[in-house]
Amino acid sequence: MAGLLGAVAALLLSVVLMILGHGLTSTLIPLAANNSGFSDVAIGLISSGFYAGYVAGCLAAPYLIMRAGHIRAFAALVSMMSAVALLHPVIIEPNAWAVMRLLTGFCLAGVTLIVESWLNERSTNENRGTTMSIYIVLYLGATMGGQVLMPVFDLASFTPFIVASVAVSMAVIPVALTRATQPAPIALVRFRPVRLYQTSPIALIGSLLTGMANSSVWMLAPLYASLSGYDTQQSAYLAAAVVLGGALMQWPIGRLSDQMDRRKVILTLAVAASVLAAVVKSYSFDSFWAFFALFVVLGAATQPIYAVIVAHAFDSADPEDYVETSSGLLLASGLGSMVGPLLASFLMRGLGPNGLFSWVMAVEIVLSAAVFVRLLANQPVESDDKTDFEIATVSGVGTAVMPEPLDVEDPNVIPPEEFPAYESEVGIASEEYSEPSPEAEEPEMGAEARVADNETQR
Repeated sequence: MAGLLGAVAALLLSVVLMILGHGLTSTLIPLAANNSGFSDVAIGLISSGFYAGYVAGCLAAPYLIMRAGHIRAFAALVSMMSAVALLHPVIIEPNAWAVMRLLTGFCLAGVTLIVESWLNERSTNENRGTTMSIYIVLYLGATMGGQVLMPVFDLASFTPFIVASVAVSMAVIPVALTRATQPAPIALVRFRPVRLYQTSPIALIGSLLTGMANSSVWMLAPLYASLSGYDTQQSAYLAAAVVLGGALMQWPIGRLSDQMDRRKVILTLAVAASVLAAVVKSYSFDSFWAFFALFVVLGAATQPIYAVIVAHAFDSADPEDYVETSSGLLLASGLGSMVGPLLASFLMRGLGPNGLFSWVMAVEIVLSAAVFVRLLANQPVESDDKTDFEIATVSGVGTAVMPEPLDVEDPNVIPPEEFPAYESEVGIASEEYSEPSPEAEEPEMGAEARVADNETQR
């Protein structure tokens, strides 16, 4: 295991640096937008733009990787992400910021796809879960680290954008200088929502609704805190509290779902989340740290839902369909995340900052009702048929954490050779990925000469 971590240490260091910068900007953008006089709806549009780019990145990034290779695609995406961060204080205009966030989301999706496919290929069946779990812990830790850095800076200055850009820019250095070989060309997974719905209706609907609720909290919690009278430091801490609660409880709740009907766990979490959202919007707290603790509990209720939903979908899917299922649910969550912040911002415009948690409460109530109906309609999955909860294969951290390498013989997988640009653009570069065949090493040797040479070797 130590040898594996040594081989991917450069990649993990790049992840920490990149996500540190991303965590800083995710808290900075809504606060800076509010400080610049943007309306709540404009800030919601900016937040939704990020997820629109993220979904586009999930769909389009594989083609970029096929064209340029993992390392060059990584460098290009990270460079664009860094440059976009610097443009925010240069062009202070809501529509421009929405486009910038769209580009950021696209880049982040592409980079996480590269990182996860790289880690996945370097792992074995015995250590893949441990490797991916370390990656997820580092990802969440770097996110919180970037968020809590926000109070150090002045919102009205250029400095936080520079720091975020520097952190993201430095992420390219470990990967560019690594001596490790890059992964083989990736394959695509077909997205078939109808089949996914037939396999597990709750999984598809739940992913969509969870994306609507969670993205709103992730993106608009700093704005909510600022509009509620909290200072920059407190706003950053409240945003980090949600991530902290989810990070602490995701694995324990997942393991609990192994022991009972996962739908009951989803229902309990959704009901708890709706109640907690009602408490947040209805009560004022004299102590900030009491409010902080409430946000930690809110994160503990809302953030693990997606992981339990994916585990529930795996219970009903065939093992060969796990990758397609995971990718489909992530795209459904991304689509929900695109509309969630925008709709929440309309409620915030009409109801004030508490409109955010009115939206979260409403979405969680709809999710509770949908799960309750399915509980009445269907029997639970038998214990013997359930898969064990593995945080490395159900986390929504990146694009699609794969439980095992894709099998290009699988009919659900689109092999690299089917890409239009594969032969012309990647044909030469793809030789870097694998050992050359004897024929490739000796192109001038004819068939008879090769037979004679083989006889000599024998």
